[in-house]
Order: sequence, then C-alpha cells, then structure tokens
Amino acid sequence: MIKYLGSKRALTHWITGVANRVRALSPVSSVVDLFSGSGRVAHAFKAQGYFVHANDHNTYAYILARALVEADRDAYPPEQMQPVLDALMRLPPQRGWFTETYCEQARYFRPENGARIEAIREGIENYDDPLLRAILLTSLMLAADRVDSTTGLQMAYLKQWAPRAYKPLKLEYPPLLSGGGKAYQQDALELAGALQADLFYLDPPYNQHSYLANYHVWETLVLWDRPETYGVARKRIDVKQRKSLFNARAQAREAMAYLVSQIRASHLLVSFNNEGYLTRDEIEAILQEWGYVICFERPYRRYVGALIGVYNPRGEKVGQVSHTHNREMLFLATKQKAVWEALRE
Repeated sequence: MIKYLGSKRALTHWITGVANRVRALSPVSSVVDLFSGSGRVAHAFKAQGYFVHANDHNTYAYILARALVEADRDAYPPEQMQPVLDALMRLPPQRGWFTETYCEQARYFRPENGARIEAIREGIENYDDPLLRAILLTSLMLAADRVDSTTGLQMAYLKQWAPRAYKPLKLEYPPLLSGGGKAYQQDALELAGALQADLFYLDPPYNQHSYLANYHVWETLVLWDRPETYGVARKRIDVKQRKSLFNARAQAREAMAYLVSQIRASHLLVSFNNEGYLTRDEIEAILQEWGYVICFERPYRRYVGALIGVYNPRGEKVGQVSHTHNREMLFLATKQKAVWEALRE
C-alpha cells in the first residue's frame, strides 16, 4: 500500500477485530467504507470475507479501491497480469511534462524514474478495460511510492534525495484479493444515504489537512491531465477549490452529525484521534443519537512523516515535532442493545 497520512496500517487488525466480534454476535456480511483513502482498511475487510463498498472523492483513491476492493484476483491472476506488467516495463523512458514538473521543477522522483513513470503511464492509455487500467495504475502508484523522495506527503519533497529514490522503478503485481466488491467516487455526505449495509466504517478527515493537497501527484498521475500547478510543491490548481467540510473546524461537527444521520445499517465503526477537530465527547454525543455507543481507545505512534521533523516545501527542516504519540479512538455504535451489552465489558 502507498504511504499515507492517517493510514491505519498498524490498526487494521484492531478495526477488523472489533467488526469480527460484532459479527460473532449479529449477522454482518457487508461493509461500507465511506472514506477509503489508500484502501488499506477496505482491503482488510475484504480479506476477512466481507463484501465491501469503498468510496472516496479523490480519483487516485477511487482507482486504488477499484483494484484493491472491486477487482477479483481470480479474473486478473498473476500469470495473466505479469506479461502486461513486463511489456510496460520494457517501454523506453519518456521525458515529458510529468518528468519536468515532478522531477525537475519539483523533486519527488529522480528524473530517470520520472521518465519511466511517464512512459508506463502513456502505455496504460492503450488498455480499455477499466478494471485492468485500475490494476495497472495501482501497480504504478505502488512502484512510484517505493522510489519517491518525500516523508510520505506530497506537500514537500526532501532537500537531498532519499536513498530509495536511486532505486530503479519496478512494476509488481498488486495485492489483489479473490471475490467481489464495489468502488465509488462520490461525496460521502451524498452517498451515505443511498447505500445500505450491515456495518459502516467512517474514517473522515480529522483536521485542516486536505488529502488532495497531500497526494496531488497521485491525482495527476491517474487523471493524466497536465493540470496548471502552483508553488514550489507544484500542486494542482484545483487543490485550492476542492475542499471538504471536514477540513473546516466550523463545519466539521455539523457535517459529521449529518453524515451519521443518513446511515442505514445495524452497526457503525468510527475512527478518530485526539488530533482532530472533534473531541471524544462530541463524537459520542453524535453517535448516541444513532445507537448504543462504546469507545475503544489505545495509544498510537504517529505517522512516520510526522516523527522526523517539520519541513518546508523545499525539503528544509524548519521545526521539531511536538509529540510522537497520540490517542487513537475506535467508536462502535450499534442499533442492537444485546451487542452493546456483550462488548462494553
């Protein structure tokens, strides 16, 4: 999976473990992940045998969900995909707009890898099957992520090339799973009321940081639209317009309350932490309007990019981090009192 701010990499067993405890007490076969992001949690739910609906407003996240949740490994097995990946790897490097923008004007990748990325991305345009394209784009994102020169965010790049940036880009078969799923690219506030499942999982933006701003290079890579860019980080110009209500302190609580009110399910899991705009008490109050509530809490080491210092867009260290751990909260809300009574002890 790609490096991702707010990634639940170390928490997926915890999250799916709570869901499995619910499933042992009440029939749960379908899950909706309304803010799927990197797709890590949705992928973990699918691996546990749930039918997963994964949604995200950003195009790169939708592509990841199509590959990691919607695509069936049995329909796109490694032996079928490897010749396609090998053919893309044999394409001659192609220096163009992407390399100039993200390897020379900005320094997210070494130019030699940028030219490989560019050639492969052009090659993917020749494939018409939407799911195949999503799988190939996911492979390319994962490959590019392994040779980037950032702390894991595309708000800035490192002043000196990261050691991994010198490694040659290599496409690999992504971690597809057998079985079906469904990916969506819609506003979560609009989609929530249109879907129905046994369990919903919510991991909304916590604060002012926009995921589109943090991962604008992936958005451009999948859209391949040569957008107007700005600033040292060469962000897409639409970063300035595409904002989430959850990124605004004044609107986050109302947005969360509305979202929860729209959900049709028996159970609801919500991830949040103590760095977010909403407090534990505020989230519990919102969820108590919906069902019976339990809060599980644990300490959690902060995302690695937040542990090595504060950097400006030129990759120069300009400050120290204030803390290395936070409190991760997982709220369970359920319509079933018996489930609440069994799990709250």
